[in-house]
Amino acid sequence: MTRTTSTRLPELMSRERADLDALLAASMVGHIAFVDEDGGPGVLPSAIVPFGDGIVVHGSTGSRWMRRIATGVPVVVSVTAVDGIIVARSAFESSLAYRSAVLFGTFRALDGTQKQAALDALTEHLIPGRVREVRPSTKRELAATLVVFMPIDEWSLRVSDGWAEDPECDVAGDAWSGQVRYGERPATSMDAPDLRTGIPRPPSIDAICPSG
Repeated sequence: MTRTTSTRLPELMSRERADLDALLAASMVGHIAFVDEDGGPGVLPSAIVPFGDGIVVHGSTGSRWMRRIATGVPVVVSVTAVDGIIVARSAFESSLAYRSAVLFGTFRALDGTQKQAALDALTEHLIPGRVREVRPSTKRELAATLVVFMPIDEWSLRVSDGWAEDPECDVAGDAWSGQVRYGERPATSMDAPDLRTGIPRPPSIDAICPSG
């Protein structure tokens, strides 16, 4: 048995890399767990983005935890998307519709063209088309930013998207059962208070917020 082997509800597990890639493509935040210099546990949320055959994370070169994971200490990265609620005929049988992955590995720091490419990928992941609308990062900004990469080698993925398993006595009752799906939440944009008059929203923001 390995740490990616499920001991409970193994039917929910997926070994399809396409399913993992779809979850990472739809996610913006992951939680990174590690052991700090003093031997204590740590876990912090961070923006993550698929990059090549792995994921990248970025932060300040002054960040203690970023410098820690850049040394190659073992880490665990957790990514979850909640897609809705599986509504059973009882509170006990109700649950979430979700996709959740756990990735095991180590990070290494990127530099040069790889570092810039990873930062561009992060920007495009959050706001597609934004890179061509803004100025390039300055040398000072790049020097102040730490970018780390982790290849995806060891991982597990669980997908819950079925129907409630109500016992026959509840099925015979009067309570409703089904799913509540969240779907894509509408996005809105707001102009910055100091935005100069006459500057329109760029295409990248219109694509996310077509109605305002």
